[in-house]
Amino acid sequence: MPTSVLLNNVEHHDLRIITRRGAELGDQLMSAVTFPSEFRDVQACYPIVFRKTTDGLGFEPIALFGLEEGHNLFLSGDRWQAPYIPMMVERQPFMIGTSGGELMVNVDLDHPRVSRSEGEPVFKPHGGHSEFLEHANSLLLAIHQGLQELPGFLQALLENELLESFALDVELNDGSQNRLIGFYTINEDRLQALSGEAIARLHQAGYLQAIYLVIASLSNFRMLIDRKNASLA
Repeated sequence: MPTSVLLNNVEHHDLRIITRRGAELGDQLMSAVTFPSEFRDVQACYPIVFRKTTDGLGFEPIALFGLEEGHNLFLSGDRWQAPYIPMMVERQPFMIGTSGGELMVNVDLDHPRVSRSEGEPVFKPHGGHSEFLEHANSLLLAIHQGLQELPGFLQALLENELLESFALDVELNDGSQNRLIGFYTINEDRLQALSGEAIARLHQAGYLQAIYLVIASLSNFRMLIDRKNASLA
């Protein structure tokens, strides 16, 4: 469990964050949550699919990095082999907190990126925010705003019955058969059958572009499979 505390320049004056990539730093991830305002950048690198939330009552969009839990096909040693890293990964070890309706910055002190001896300083010597922390603040604000728009987007998908489950069957170069299940995508037939009024409502709400970005992102499954095959060589 994360040890999340409110970041402050007294207790955490010497805090540093390790920014290199690596499995030991928490990067061995199959996926990360994303949101419509990030879809344009995400779809250039990764498939965007949907999964049920942990409570089983809703859905959330995710960027897929691998075909099995705990395996990131874009991670090679200390390098992340894609030009864009989703915000929910890049933000680590910081999290959004709230106090009386005000947004605060929390930090997970147990996260492997947290250090007192190496990495980027969080605070300046006299207590001011470092450039690194300012960047983290802007990242957390973008995440907060992105997550705020997510319920309306998901509700529109459900109201128009645009989500459907899918299974991806993959035969790898070593002859093994693999099946990716438990995820959802856009039902393109249903999308094409929507009335002009329904399409107009999606467009006016700013959701139509996000829907097409999700569909476009599915071509990245080919790259995931290629990366998986390369890892077997």
